[in-house]
Amino acid sequence: MILSNPTKTHHFWRHTFFQQYRTLPFNKPKAKPRHRRKGHKTSSRNRNDAPFVNHVKEARDPVEALTLFHEYLQRGFKPDYPSYAALLYKLARCQDFGAVEEVLRYVEDKNVHCQETIFIALFQHYGKAQLVHKAVELFNRMTRFNCVRTSQSLNSLLNVLVDNGWFLEANELFDKGYEMGFRLNSVAFNVMIKGWLEKGEWEQASKVFDEMLERKVEPSVVTYNSLIGYLCRNGELDKAKGLLEDMIKKGKLPNAITFALLMEGSCLIGEHNEAKKMMFDMEYRGCKPTVVNFGVLMSDLGKRGKIDEAKSVLHEMKKRHMKPDVVTYNILINYLCKEGRAADAYEVLFEMQVGGCEANAATYRMLVDGFCRVGDFEGGLKVLNAMLTSGHFPRVETFRSLVVGLVKSGNLDGACFVLEEMEKRQMMFCPDDWEALVMESCRGDENGSVGERVNELVLAMEA
Repeated sequence: MILSNPTKTHHFWRHTFFQQYRTLPFNKPKAKPRHRRKGHKTSSRNRNDAPFVNHVKEARDPVEALTLFHEYLQRGFKPDYPSYAALLYKLARCQDFGAVEEVLRYVEDKNVHCQETIFIALFQHYGKAQLVHKAVELFNRMTRFNCVRTSQSLNSLLNVLVDNGWFLEANELFDKGYEMGFRLNSVAFNVMIKGWLEKGEWEQASKVFDEMLERKVEPSVVTYNSLIGYLCRNGELDKAKGLLEDMIKKGKLPNAITFALLMEGSCLIGEHNEAKKMMFDMEYRGCKPTVVNFGVLMSDLGKRGKIDEAKSVLHEMKKRHMKPDVVTYNILINYLCKEGRAADAYEVLFEMQVGGCEANAATYRMLVDGFCRVGDFEGGLKVLNAMLTSGHFPRVETFRSLVVGLVKSGNLDGACFVLEEMEKRQMMFCPDDWEALVMESCRGDENGSVGERVNELVLAMEA
């Protein structure tokens, strides 16, 4: 067992993870009355619950959601778990964690029987906001909400700890899992293996894998993929292939991701033909190639500047009646833009949309940057319009490049439009950005014409 240094264990953890694990909720559910007729449907949900849940989902922000909650309470509404859960989901997605705590206190006071899923969701939202200590505290409070903690909540918290760099604490929790009454499954081991591999600790990851086998916990495909992926990324393709054979001998069939990792490993050490052959090998082993495998080949060709060959791989997918996804198209768009072929990349965007594949924020960002890179700022503005219409928007750096280019080309209306769209999204330039914008715009401006346009732009924005 891998043990963390006891001298480094935080005092905080002695009051959290090492608390007695409660296997039963505080209040057992009451037995159903014997006189209830069989087949007679009853529900503990208040008739007003459904409208409340719908109204919360439609609320524009956490303030509106909380206001609705208090208004319903004043009208005599008695919320149940689904109502509280809908409200907590809404508040957590908006990252209003102060309001989340307020509602949780209310739920605890009312002794509401809660399901584990809401806590798992809150752990994840706390993790995204890097409020890991709040996730830990909530994990320890779960039993106060008449909720039984299972391995699912443990695994979720482990993942939050590892993803946020709290690895000593994750290791401490993992080591104490059995003492706390949890039955550790393959997911818990996979999280720890992932954590050690991300730290570059192959030996430690291998020890966790060995312990997994000792405890008779069956490794999953995810387990093997983590180990194979690490070996491939570090150029140890032969070891990765050996692990693949071991995996198959133990009756665990590899999936498309397994072969994609091996293909990436082959490409990394320059064995490009081997990566192609692996596509046939996987089919021979009964694993049908997916968009992920074709994407590896396209990405490898793009890196080597063989864009047209990458396009032919895309066409091969379509011949096989395989629908490319947005990631596949983005690979091609990315390398076309890097090669200065923004117009061709724009055609790919049109092709994917015709094929029913919706572009994402990354698609538009690459295209706007690509047009700016080749000096086609009108083309960049056209893509920006489509991007904004789709509900996405670029980074501040891209906005600045576009404004500079439009000013230099004399399109002040376009530059004003971009700045106004930034303002709508509360993405205003800071003083340093404005200074950089002016300097970039006026670079090489010998007759002062661009400088005059910058002044006009500033005056127009102040008007």
